[in-house]
Amino acid sequence: MRIVSLLPSATEILYALGLGDSVVGITHECDFPAEAATKPPLIHPRVDPSAAPAELDRQVRELMSRGESIYAVDDRLLRSLAPDLIITQDLCHVCAASPDDLGTALARMQSPPDVLSLHPQTLAGVWDNIREIGKATRRLTEADRLATELARRVAKIELLVAGAAARPRVACLEWLDPFYVGGHWVPEMVACGGGVDLFGRAGSASFRITPQQVIDVQPEIIVVMQCGYGVARNREEYRRTKFPTGWNDLPAIRSGRVYAVDANSYFSRSGPRLGDGVAILAHLFHPEIPIPEVPEQAFSIVEIT
Repeated sequence: MRIVSLLPSATEILYALGLGDSVVGITHECDFPAEAATKPPLIHPRVDPSAAPAELDRQVRELMSRGESIYAVDDRLLRSLAPDLIITQDLCHVCAASPDDLGTALARMQSPPDVLSLHPQTLAGVWDNIREIGKATRRLTEADRLATELARRVAKIELLVAGAAARPRVACLEWLDPFYVGGHWVPEMVACGGGVDLFGRAGSASFRITPQQVIDVQPEIIVVMQCGYGVARNREEYRRTKFPTGWNDLPAIRSGRVYAVDANSYFSRSGPRLGDGVAILAHLFHPEIPIPEVPEQAFSIVEIT
């Protein structure tokens, strides 16, 4: 089977199921595992990913206001690869290519491939997506085993933190200019890690808030998880951000519990590493409790100057 993955999380799932050799095309963001990046990218952004958050937000809004996609599909390369299956998503048209982005390219193909479109909202939905990919690729046994292992790992972490003396009040910032809070599976990850998400609603999309709203709820922990950014970029962008009066009096600031995390690897993508993301949060929320298999270099304290 020849597979094109237009979703970084799907690429990770395919490799986890032992289907790396079947992957013939990816997106510009598919970077895990490392060998995935050797495959030809079919998707390219029409915005500048290196731009500052405010400018990147402006570029995205401008394209969407004109009814234009923020991604370009290399339909000539797609035709030459002749895939049997394309995996994409219909959850966030900003995060990855959608079926709409593929429409023109598919119309030009003499033998259009099967298209599997994923739409996860929760951790269980992500685990189900793994099984869907397994079914579509005839690896259902392996997929069910992986999904079950991930669910069990999260359940074990929940059990470890269940006896904690308190559950810290948390604000997860998915974007800083403008402010957005994490949605979909992120509030559930916070709960599984032993915290209380002050804004997000499990299974619902991220949404815009103001810095003053964060001040009003007085979070004990702030997690900077800007979508698609790693630890260093999140730390850097937080320290560049200008906050209103009262921000530095927040409990999270006073106690030094502002954390930049590798959102790109462990929070933004609806793939197997969300299990690692839950472990990261549990470790940050409850450092007194030994949490197994916390990824190294996945987070950093943001030092406030």
